[in-house]
Formats: sequence, C-alpha cells, structure tokens
Amino acid sequence: MEIYSQIPKDLVNFLLVVVFSLLIGVEQRRLHIDKSVETLFGTDRTLTLIGILGFILYILMPQNFGLYIAGGVAITIYLMIYYYNKIKIQNQWGFTSIITALITYTLAPLIYLEPHWIVMLIVVTVLIIVEIKENLFTFSQNIDKNEFITLAKFIIIAGIILPLLPVTPFSKDINISPYQIWLSIVAVSSISYISYILRKFIFQNSGILLSAILGGLYSSTATTIVLAKKSKEDDNTINIITGIIAATGMMYLRILFLAFIFNKEIASKLSFYFIPLFLLSFLFIAVLRYFNKTSITSTSSIPQESISRNPLEFKTALVFGLLFGFFSVLTGYVVTNYGNIGVNMLSFVVGVTDIDPYILNLFQNSVKNLQIETIVKATIIASASNNLLKLIYSLALGNKKIYNKLITTFSILIVISIILSAL
Repeated sequence: MEIYSQIPKDLVNFLLVVVFSLLIGVEQRRLHIDKSVETLFGTDRTLTLIGILGFILYILMPQNFGLYIAGGVAITIYLMIYYYNKIKIQNQWGFTSIITALITYTLAPLIYLEPHWIVMLIVVTVLIIVEIKENLFTFSQNIDKNEFITLAKFIIIAGIILPLLPVTPFSKDINISPYQIWLSIVAVSSISYISYILRKFIFQNSGILLSAILGGLYSSTATTIVLAKKSKEDDNTINIITGIIAATGMMYLRILFLAFIFNKEIASKLSFYFIPLFLLSFLFIAVLRYFNKTSITSTSSIPQESISRNPLEFKTALVFGLLFGFFSVLTGYVVTNYGNIGVNMLSFVVGVTDIDPYILNLFQNSVKNLQIETIVKATIIASASNNLLKLIYSLALGNKKIYNKLITTFSILIVISIILSAL
C-alpha cells in the first residue's frame, strides 16, 4: 500500500484506461476474427488509442471538459461518416462497434470521477453484452408476448402498487398495514417468479431432481402432487421419491429466506433448525440415489406448465392478501384467548393449507406480545404439518412403490421437527 500511494494518480489512471481500452479492443478483434480488416472500423489498437485520446483531452482541461467534449464531437462525426458508408457500401446496419467505441472514449472521466469498481463493472458488462450476441438471440426466440405481460405484472406489483400503500396499521388491535400485506405478496411472488424464469429459460430440459428443486422454490406442495401423479407413469420411482424430498428440502430454504427478508432475528434463530433439516433432506436424497444408482435410468422431467403457469396472477395475489389479513386477525384472537398453546395448535392446523400467508404474518410481528421463540416454534410446527400433508398427498395420488421410502423419510423429518419445536 505504501508503494501504491507513492505512484502518481495520473499514471495509475492512464494505465487503467489503456488496460480497459485494450481489453475491449481485443474482444472486438476476437468477435470479428473471420471478417476482413478492410470492413472493420477498428479493434484492439484503434479502441486503445480512442481511450488514450479521451484521457489526454480530459487531463488537459479537467475543469470544464472543453477539449474533451470537442474530441467527443469529432469522434462522433467520424463514426457517423463511417456508419453511413457502412450502410451504403456493405449494406450492414450493425451499431454495436460504434457504441463500444464511444463507451471506450468515456473511460478517462469515469476513472477520475467514479469509484474504480464502477468502471470495472461497466467494462465487464460491455465485454459480456458484446460477447453473448448469439445467446441473446437464442434467448429471445424462447420469449413470447406473455412473458412481457408477466414481467409487466411483476413491475406493477413490486414497483408501482407497493410504494403507494400506507404503512400505518389498520388499528391498535390489528398491528398490520396494507404495505406489509403487499410486501409479503411481493416477496413470495419474487421467489416464485425467479423459479419460473429458471425453469423456463435456463433449465428447460432439466431432469426430475433439478425440476423438483426449482419447483420447491415455487411450491413444495404443488411439486409433490405433480410428482406423486407422475409416479404412476414413470417406472423410475427413485427419481420421483428424491424429487419429492428435494422439493420439501427447498421449502426449508425458502421459508428461511423469507424470514431473513422480514425479520433477521427470527431468521437467525430459525436457521439453527431449518438448515439441519434442509441438509438432512438432501442427505436422504444422496443415500437413496447411491444405493439405487443402478436403477436410475429415467431422464424425464416435470412439465413446466404442471407446476406454475403464471406465478404473478392478480387473483392469486388477492387471495394471498386476504389470507394474510385473515391469519393476522385469527392469530391475534388465538394469542389473546389461548396463549402460546393456541398458536401451536393453529400452526398445526394451518400447515395443512398454504402456510406462506401465516408464517409471513408471524415474521412481520403483526400480533402484539408474541415472542420470537413462539414464532420460531410455530414455524417449525407449521412446516411439520405441511410435510404430513405432502405425505398424505403422495400416498393418495402416487404409486404404491413410493410408499415405504416416503413414509420413512417424512416420518423422520416430522419427528425431528416435533423434537426441535419441543426444545
């Protein structure tokens, strides 16, 4: 650090301009390696010199940017002439190289005026965006108009409606506000939307296990139902069993992530219970797949539309909000009249339904006089009850071949959860 502090700042910044400009230029050279030199605007040397020119013009008049602006105008005029002739002679309309050259010219003032990490982020982003042209083209082919509608819904839910809602609680007895209710909707919808994007665009042809992991982020119960039904048509029961367990394991991770969003104190205490349960779930998967590896032959996956057709339906958000408000009132009533025992019983009953509105209601402390330990215990009980529901679904809808291993696995998870809640 002492040696670095003795190096003149202008020298360090000049070297950064040269290195970054050269990197962008080399990338342009690699990108157009098959094209004749005569058809190119410029690559490694040209872009490096553009970066150096921007550096020189900036340091000569750093107060009012006069020379730097003049140089930028001159380069822009030259690029316009080049682009006009490129269209006229070569009949090519690509504009990427010109934008890249202009970005390279701006490196000097960026390095002087902004933190270096921002400049490096810009350079890395330019390199990646220019390099993934084919990937972006393939990605865009898989997008239909409904995806933009879905994205618009997410923006409306998270970026427009949420900031407009009041943060004042409904009343002294109902310590919850419209903002908190909608924030819960945004949190759950965000996780579901991420799972939806991953499944549709990145892991399109994933096997059952990976599909179940991503499905568990959306809904472990829905994924369990789909896999249980699939067990009647898929001969490879180990894939089905481990998929159901994986979805349940992701439930623990999902709830823990929601807890960190709303209440870090609850999350830190809950992590002592849910992280071991998460790891135990995947330990079961590893053991089952290891001792049955010779029978794992199926490569089928869960149909995308079977788990979530649209994770951002306004109807779903409305139902979630109504359930959230209902559980807030109900939990307050139970705490007032029956205390912690009543909350534990309510957690068990809620576990056989959709537990998200209930646990998010607890995470936001919408009920007064409810201790952190009580909330953690109620969350564990609700997850155990939900596991019991998934086991019932599996037995009712699935092939008899999956019964024994699922009964054993879910029973262990449920018993451990009960023991943990008692502790």
